Amino acid sequence: MAELLKNRYNYESIHAPALRMKAVYPPFQMNGFVNDIMDETWDGLELKARMRQIAIHLGKYLPTDYEQALGIIDKVIAGYLAEFNDFTLMYFPDFVEVYGQDERYWDLSIAALERYTPSSSSEFAVRPFIIKHEERMMRQMSAWARHDNEHVRRLASEGCRPQLPWGQALVSFKKDPSPVLGVLDQLKADPSPYVRKSVANNLNDISKTHPDLVVKIAREWYGKNEHTDWIVRHECRTLLEKGNREALDIFGFADAACVNVEGFALGATSVTIGEDMNFSFTIEAKKATKVRLEYGIDYMKANNKRNRKIFQISELSLKKNGKKPYTKKHSFAEASTRTLYPGTHSVTLIVNGTERGTLDFEVLAK
Repeated sequence: MAELLKNRYNYESIHAPALRMKAVYPPFQMNGFVNDIMDETWDGLELKARMRQIAIHLGKYLPTDYEQALGIIDKVIAGYLAEFNDFTLMYFPDFVEVYGQDERYWDLSIAALERYTPSSSSEFAVRPFIIKHEERMMRQMSAWARHDNEHVRRLASEGCRPQLPWGQALVSFKKDPSPVLGVLDQLKADPSPYVRKSVANNLNDISKTHPDLVVKIAREWYGKNEHTDWIVRHECRTLLEKGNREALDIFGFADAACVNVEGFALGATSVTIGEDMNFSFTIEAKKATKVRLEYGIDYMKANNKRNRKIFQISELSLKKNGKKPYTKKHSFAEASTRTLYPGTHSVTLIVNGTERGTLDFEVLAK
């Protein structure tokens, strides 16, 4: 089972920076800092709450003078290798969010968020600044989009994602994403995959509330630059999963009617939690065409309702009368990202955005 992200905030990841703070600021009470953070509430705290608990205690144990406290954090971060960035230091930008939002600290705080993002990420911390001062902050994001450092350029995109996971939602951008588009346009051919992934994720967020806008952008961007093409493919992933015909057409996927499906069958009618479910089928093209194959699993939830998750199988080109068989294995192993419940589930085969058959099967408790 994959490790929970919150568990990366642990004794080791707190104690090591505390040692560095003691080295650059001798009055720092290292043991008290660590013990106060990892109190009786710690085990029950989730990711953002752990980050906030550390940030609050930084404010307690560092000097009350904000600029002096930032100077100490600067020295600590400078002790790490360039581009350290494993996200365990995100409580430093969170310190800026907690203690640096006052107008008198604006320049200090924005500069600190820029400095700290290469060693952690300021994507969460920048959001309240956007909410309070949208126009001013979006001018800053536009400037960051032209920065030499890829981590700062990524911050320009990631920080203004309307629906950043674990982040504070930017409600105004969910309603009207137009202030974000100028930033993304600057980054649409960025040489860094790290930046391009953020741009794609930002536009994928926007597609959930403004699908027609993202289709329009995709049409304008696609086919002009290989970096931009990568972004367009990934920004449209939710639209493609939903079978959006306009998005499918951008990438040349024809109507599913030109593809026959034969022999769609399960390997067994039941699967025990921890095991694999197998299914197979064959496709045949009536004419030369491009095919996008997916399948959906309708998972049983605790309330006895079902929720669909889409998985991609492949994308391919077939000649007229071309055939291709598939055997697919889907794991029902337990994972931190999904709780599995016994009951009737189903698998649905999807060809070019169109459902082409559904089969029910039972998931059994161990």
